[in-house]
Amino acid sequence: MKIISISRLLVALGLLMAVNFSCSDDDDDPTPTPVTNDVQLKDNATLGKILTDKDGKTLYFFSKDATGASACSGNCVTNWPIYAVADLATMKVDAGLDKADFANITRADGKPQTTYKGWPLYYFKDDLAAGDVKGEGVGTIWYVAKTDYTIMLVNAQLVGNDGKSYKADYTEGTAETQFFVDGKGRTLYAFVNDKNKKNNYTKADFSNDATWPIYTTDLQSLPSTIDKTLFSTIDVFGRKQLTYKGWPLYYFGPDGATRGATKGVSVPKPGIWPIVNKDSPVAPN
Repeated sequence: MKIISISRLLVALGLLMAVNFSCSDDDDDPTPTPVTNDVQLKDNATLGKILTDKDGKTLYFFSKDATGASACSGNCVTNWPIYAVADLATMKVDAGLDKADFANITRADGKPQTTYKGWPLYYFKDDLAAGDVKGEGVGTIWYVAKTDYTIMLVNAQLVGNDGKSYKADYTEGTAETQFFVDGKGRTLYAFVNDKNKKNNYTKADFSNDATWPIYTTDLQSLPSTIDKTLFSTIDVFGRKQLTYKGWPLYYFGPDGATRGATKGVSVPKPGIWPIVNKDSPVAPN
């Protein structure tokens, strides 16, 4: 009888120890660390949804990166450090972002840099905390990275379809000009023969739209240095065309949807299809 009792006691102790070990193992299991995406889409009270890195640090576009290559080097990079994701294949992004919009380029200094919709991405050295947007509008050439820019700004040399360089007044010469592009960096133009909110170019059957396609879009985000009230839309044979200061906005087909291309400024001669910017006059009635 004593032997049976002792056996039962040992079995009971073994079961108790197993339960204790099991509980101990459960207690020691660390709580899984939430996966943080490499690029996040954050809400900013003033600027709306903006792109940040995994730590919530704001990312920026540089208007001088007209062609998609980085124009920031030397001391510029000290003030505006580059952003790079080492492996795009394993890159994780927030809902509302498409991984296909991201790419890596090799800078002139040989370093990699990540781009979004063709815009190289940067930080701003004075953004010390997550959510800071102190770089917005700096020098009228730096703007927070966003997904939905209807209009962005680029600073570049105007080069016409004739291969000649032009200044902002359409005389030949070299000079940097700032002008409007869409969210992917494609140049926008006005037509000198249009009137205030009146498209005088496009035919009813859109047979000439391939040469000067109208810019059809709903107005969303703008750089903070541009006045939103100066934009409107007009109906062009059932399509919605964006206007600025009354000027209907167009692309130039032979630009080939190439970032920063400005071939239209010389067609059919300089000044007939000007670029559009904040200095553009109000369209005549």
